[in-house]
Amino acid sequence: MAEHEYSGYSEQDVQREVTELEQKSATAARIFDLRRIIGGLFVLYGIIVTITGITDSQAAIDKAQGVNINLWTGIGMLILGIFFLVWMKLRPVAPPPAEELLEEQKRTE
Repeated sequence: MAEHEYSGYSEQDVQREVTELEQKSATAARIFDLRRIIGGLFVLYGIIVTITGITDSQAAIDKAQGVNINLWTGIGMLILGIFFLVWMKLRPVAPPPAEELLEEQKRTE
């Protein structure tokens, strides 16, 4: 049996496939990064709870022993959500190495 068999693909075809897979993988990694989902949800809920805290009546504040708990919780959620989003921007997900992409492609064919 020959050590190298002809697969019908040129080196350029393989390089183009690897490049396309790297781009798709990087895009998928960015889209499904949990920091984006968690950060976005915390920012969204933080905005809602902060607005609730700003519009709370004095009776609701008195019920919480004089602390505007909705306002402080909303601000905390906003800070945490922004932290996750900034962390995602500063340390983006690195795409997997090209060797892993080639192995994955071979397994799916």
